[in-house]
Amino acid sequence: MVIKVLLAEDMHMVRGALVALLNLEPDIEVVAEVASGDQILPTAKSVQPDVAVIDIDLPGKDGLTAAVEIHESLPGCHTLILTSLGRPGTVRRALDAKVNGFLLKDAPSDKLANAVRSVAIGRRVIDSELALAAWETDDCPLTGREIEILRVTARGRTVADIAAELFLSPGTVRNYLAAIVTKLNARNRVHAIRIATDAEWL
Repeated sequence: MVIKVLLAEDMHMVRGALVALLNLEPDIEVVAEVASGDQILPTAKSVQPDVAVIDIDLPGKDGLTAAVEIHESLPGCHTLILTSLGRPGTVRRALDAKVNGFLLKDAPSDKLANAVRSVAIGRRVIDSELALAAWETDDCPLTGREIEILRVTARGRTVADIAAELFLSPGTVRNYLAAIVTKLNARNRVHAIRIATDAEWL
């Protein structure tokens, strides 16, 4: 049986290298590759992959949000998240998003192929030390939507920009930001970003 893989990575050279490595495996075939998060679900619906290998930081939509969408719309497709940052807070968010696997980009190529195989048959693949560290971190009081809005805010976007990017009204964005500041006991948005960044929630 050949495992069909969708690969989502925005860096062209990295994506090309990953595709080449996976296609060297006799039982793995990359059937689609995308460069942005908002392309993942439509492409997955089209090609029906067994595993979606997704970079956590993507333009358009972050990898974890896309993974949640795949689980809801395509329960037969398993997700393996790749990241260059093995921070406990990042791993905790991945676990909360119910991803099937979480792997560092600098892992050996055979480890990536084996992770794809394990995820394809329903096993969970997450580095044990990272997973332990993740469970020892404080729970994030913010919802997924609030984290998404704060992450966009941290990129220096205005309320109008955030509203346009996330298809919300400016009033709704302001309400979310007010709730975020309150939940984090922050002085303002900038302070909220610093608190969330230090806690590795972004």
